[in-house]
Amino acid sequence: MTILVTGSAGHLGEAILRTLRARGYPVRGIDLKPSPFTDAVGSIVDRGFVRRQMGGVSAIIHTATLHKPHVATHGKQDFVDTNVTGTLNLLEAAASAGVRSFVFTSTTSAFGSQLRSGAGQAAVWVTEDLLPVPKNIYGTTKLMAETLCELFYRERALPVVVLRTSRFFPEDDDDPAMRSAYTLENAQANELLYRRLDIADAVSAHLLAAERAPKIGFARYIVSATSPFEPRHLAALARDAAGVVRELYPDCAQLYAARGWNLLPEIDRVYVNERARRELGWRPEFDFAHVLSCLRDGRDFRSALAREVGAKGYHDAVFDDGPYPVAP
Repeated sequence: MTILVTGSAGHLGEAILRTLRARGYPVRGIDLKPSPFTDAVGSIVDRGFVRRQMGGVSAIIHTATLHKPHVATHGKQDFVDTNVTGTLNLLEAAASAGVRSFVFTSTTSAFGSQLRSGAGQAAVWVTEDLLPVPKNIYGTTKLMAETLCELFYRERALPVVVLRTSRFFPEDDDDPAMRSAYTLENAQANELLYRRLDIADAVSAHLLAAERAPKIGFARYIVSATSPFEPRHLAALARDAAGVVRELYPDCAQLYAARGWNLLPEIDRVYVNERARRELGWRPEFDFAHVLSCLRDGRDFRSALAREVGAKGYHDAVFDDGPYPVAP
């Protein structure tokens, strides 16, 4: 039986297809854009196109989406069409076709406005129990799609696992202050402490979710690199994150200095993946300890899969003032 992957021309879709094809799984990729990993070109907003893809499909991994980088370049209706209506079309077709497993790629942006702690306040400990409060149309439509997924589990008994992924894109940060203060590698190494995910670990989480959805029924999981921090660190992270990291990893300062890198002075949130590790049996490999190990050995801390997929960008245009326009 075939696994259908939406968004096959994107970072995550391609990474999943590369992995499944290498393992010899029957898999089909669909996307608006042609690519070496796209078997059928079309839009998930087109119900007829979606229904025609269901033949022999046992599982759907739905990564296709309009992302945060599109907020300034696309209208709100575009987000509703792709992220909500497109997901609805896939859920309806999956339930009608008897698909046994549906995985929806969501985002930690669903928490949005919950992550803005005030000056001097402790960092936010982000688990699945934190109430999501999106701050833009991207997070809002992903949360709406999550709710549709839960509805189809309740009404149609379609097993669905929602994965709220943290950032795994390889492009420069959209924040000019971050780009000026840290090299790309330095910034992404720091993010593995609290808010980043290597794409190889993203893939393994999605494949486990597809395998275990029938037994789970419905669940949401945060999927981010395992953080070394604990709740006892939250107040200190808001004041002196670098000090906390140096205490946890005594040789970090020397390893960073050898590269001319800097630690973050403060951290405002920590994404907690404990539930995904416990319930899915997920074992992410690429965390901050891995970064330091690679620095000791002079190796690239990114996975081989991340290097193979590379950077894609989110727009056909090239922008002078950053990787993409940022909405005010």
